[in-house]
Amino acid sequence: MKSTIILLTFLFSVGGYTQNFTGKATYKTHRKMDFKIDDGKGAPNADMQKQLQAQLMKQFQKTYTLNFNKSESVYTQNEELSSPQVQTGGMQIQIMGSGGGTDVLYKNIVDRRYVNKTEISGKRFLIKDVLQDYGWETTGETKNISDYTCYKATRKREEERTSFSMTDGEKEEKKETVTIETVAWYTPQVPISNGPEEFWGLPGLILEVQDGNLTIVCSEIVLNPSDKIEIEEPKKGKKVTQEEFDKIMDDHSKEIMERFKNKRKSKDGNSFSIEIRG
Repeated sequence: MKSTIILLTFLFSVGGYTQNFTGKATYKTHRKMDFKIDDGKGAPNADMQKQLQAQLMKQFQKTYTLNFNKSESVYTQNEELSSPQVQTGGMQIQIMGSGGGTDVLYKNIVDRRYVNKTEISGKRFLIKDVLQDYGWETTGETKNISDYTCYKATRKREEERTSFSMTDGEKEEKKETVTIETVAWYTPQVPISNGPEEFWGLPGLILEVQDGNLTIVCSEIVLNPSDKIEIEEPKKGKKVTQEEFDKIMDDHSKEIMERFKNKRKSKDGNSFSIEIRG
């Protein structure tokens, strides 16, 4: 009878712990990029190409915070001091994307839905859609991340990749279908089915993700912090589905490439090719 009382007490304490469970996790991201500049008249020299590559890589080195409770989360990019623009002979790297540092990604695990507030050229959008079922496969493999024991889960998907090359303002678009493997490491010690970016669906907080060329690693976790965790669903912006927003982004990217093409045509002489894949 004594052991039964101890067991019931333990179960009750765990239940009480998860009832008001909150926390915040800090993640750092980086992405490998295949950056090539073909030789040609006016092409950057080797040192300049290294500067361009470093500038491009830095664009994808970001820090994010995931604020969470047992059913909801908000994922935002941390504010950072902007570094001086690298001078590369009149060239600079521009990443064609959405709102970047102003994005707010809200996930509701119970309702299996998300809301992503983002911007394109100053126009605010509110992407509302259902959370993807990842179909994770657990392996039983473990490793430690900081003080947490993590378990490995994987998935594979087919994805159409588009790469652009530009030669003296003339754009060439290449499409190919590739197989992307995603590896996630989650810890049941943080009992929420959540993680960074859009990742979720495992029996514990996801602390590390390797998704193709993208790597996300948790650097700090604070459970039940003294400061109250505020989780608010974004409300303002033009409501669209993910599919509708992807079409808007595709049109926006093509418009920017066309502007660059026209700008290059207005200049004489120099001609070289840039190709970025990632």
